[in-house]
Amino acid sequence: MNEEKGQEEVKEVERKRERKKLFSYRWIVKNIPFFLFLSALAVVYIYNGHYADKTIRSINKVSKELKELQYEYKTLKSEVMFRSKQSEMAKAVEPLGLKELVTPPVVLTDSASLKKEE
Repeated sequence: MNEEKGQEEVKEVERKRERKKLFSYRWIVKNIPFFLFLSALAVVYIYNGHYADKTIRSINKVSKELKELQYEYKTLKSEVMFRSKQSEMAKAVEPLGLKELVTPPVVLTDSASLKKEE
């Protein structure tokens, strides 16, 4: 029984020594490039997240502006269509003294060109 406890204690001491070797100064110095690589990777990962958020915000902003411009375009287009009606045009030019024609226009022909064609 004592021998088993003694062997377990020896194993425990050996494990502690292995842990000390694992995290010794030499091991840390040896793995500094790897730690620097991991740090750089973390910085790039964080930057990528911030860049994606910024891009999404920009896309949303441009999308809202586009919708506003589409609404404005449709409003102006309907207003122009309304104002370009014949009745609306007549109302608009009435203060200038212009009136709508009651008789159809007369087609003028050149008598000289008629003689040439015959």
